[in-house]
Amino acid sequence: MKIISCWFIIIIITSGCSSNKNYLGSARDRADLEKTNDGIHKAFQNGDVPAIESYHHPNVIKAFSYNNYLFGRDTVASGFTETLKANKLEFVENKVENTLIQGKTAVQQCLFTIKITPKNGDKPFLYKGRSIVVYVRYKKSPTGWASIREVVQNDP
Repeated sequence: MKIISCWFIIIIITSGCSSNKNYLGSARDRADLEKTNDGIHKAFQNGDVPAIESYHHPNVIKAFSYNNYLFGRDTVASGFTETLKANKLEFVENKVENTLIQGKTAVQQCLFTIKITPKNGDKPFLYKGRSIVVYVRYKKSPTGWASIREVVQNDP
């Protein structure tokens, strides 16, 4: 009887340790999220604001810095339009530090480096930071995921 009790306790403990896999989502969820990141980066590199918009929920909120808080896809798109008129952006690094997928919500934390090339001929420079992006399932997005919240921490 003691052996059965011990096995029962071991099974409970080990099943609890593997529960974190529930937060990884399905293979399809992870693949669609990766396609979302690739699509957003490609749209930025191409200066394609409508494509960028397509990966954002209408009620998106972005906090790019302490004094740069944007609400709504139209406001965010307007900011992207202004930025892309003056600069070419290229994501040179996007290292995913961790991803949590639970149901129809995903949270992804990344380290990123963007090469910014001013269109006025000024010297290109790198912008580095960390972002936390919350995605939700959204049927109108090309991949089924849309950004709804993002906070960016600049590299000092």
